[in-house]
Amino acid sequence: MTETTFLSSLTTLGVGGPAAKYVEAASEAEIIDAVRAADAAGEPLLIVGGGSNLVVGDDGFAGTVVKIASKGFAANSEDTCGGASVVVQAGHDWDDFVHQSVLHAWSGLEALSGIPGLAGATPVQNVGAYGADVSQTIASVRVWDRDRNAVRTFTNSELRFGYRDSIIKAETVGGSPRHVVLTVEFQLALGRMSAPIKYTELARALGVEVGKRAYSLDVRREVLTLRASKGMVLDPADRDTYSTGSFFTNPIVPAPVADALPDDAPRYPVADSTLVKLSAAWLIERAGFAKGFGLADDGVAGGRAALSTKHTLAITNRGTARADDVLAVAKAVQAGVRDTFGITLHPEPVLVGCTL
Repeated sequence: MTETTFLSSLTTLGVGGPAAKYVEAASEAEIIDAVRAADAAGEPLLIVGGGSNLVVGDDGFAGTVVKIASKGFAANSEDTCGGASVVVQAGHDWDDFVHQSVLHAWSGLEALSGIPGLAGATPVQNVGAYGADVSQTIASVRVWDRDRNAVRTFTNSELRFGYRDSIIKAETVGGSPRHVVLTVEFQLALGRMSAPIKYTELARALGVEVGKRAYSLDVRREVLTLRASKGMVLDPADRDTYSTGSFFTNPIVPAPVADALPDDAPRYPVADSTLVKLSAAWLIERAGFAKGFGLADDGVAGGRAALSTKHTLAITNRGTARADDVLAVAKAVQAGVRDTFGITLHPEPVLVGCTL
């Protein structure tokens, strides 16, 4: 009898019911074979990497779950003019690759240290933090196109990167993508200095002005410290890290909507538009949701799920939560912000077999 695999064991949030079928694919060929087999059988398909951006319903997934487990990276070229062209397998641990890039003196990824998950997930939602995102360094992405039944390569411009968005994400439904990422190619500058520091909090921690550079190893160290202080670095001993990271994206709204908020509401201009990006954490806190909301046994999830005690953007599994508990906290926060400010927060993780 085949042992049942539960999605709760494959996600950082630790919720999710059983997979009808589970396949671990450790190479590009195995990934393609597993996807083609599921498609040929007409089975629903769920792609799982590090599981750091998934909320899976308690009923599980009635189809094939393919776990991406390919590993490794290689520099195709390295010169002082063009920098380093580095291809990384989709299943390679993201933070390990960032660490290796710093050690190899490949500059550009250091501010993305500590982000959980795998390299193949980074182009899907244009992963970013501390003023950097992967669209700034990705040269191309090789994918298995399930519609064409063929391997395809997207260049940076073809990926249509946006804020936590890409063409790969746009053509993914419920965790089932049209394009399954096989490898990601990064173009990185050579040197031990970081890319210019764009984030005020990080610049302050490094003791430099915004727009200046610092040693990449120093940037990595400070980013890991900042993320850990917010419960955003995985730690088995810290329940605040059993989450999907930021549960809500920072809303992007027309300028009049932003102007109607209190003067102290953070506002960030959106390039080449009249739109304004707001702080979801500020909206959540000002709507009356403090760190640790939901921890009380009589709370919306009986204390089983709650906002992180370190950061109001993360919804955490306190040890016995089900997906419904996590969603109960999310719905309460979403409704509270909407009632207070007339702004609807949207989830950042992919919801599979459940809705908000």
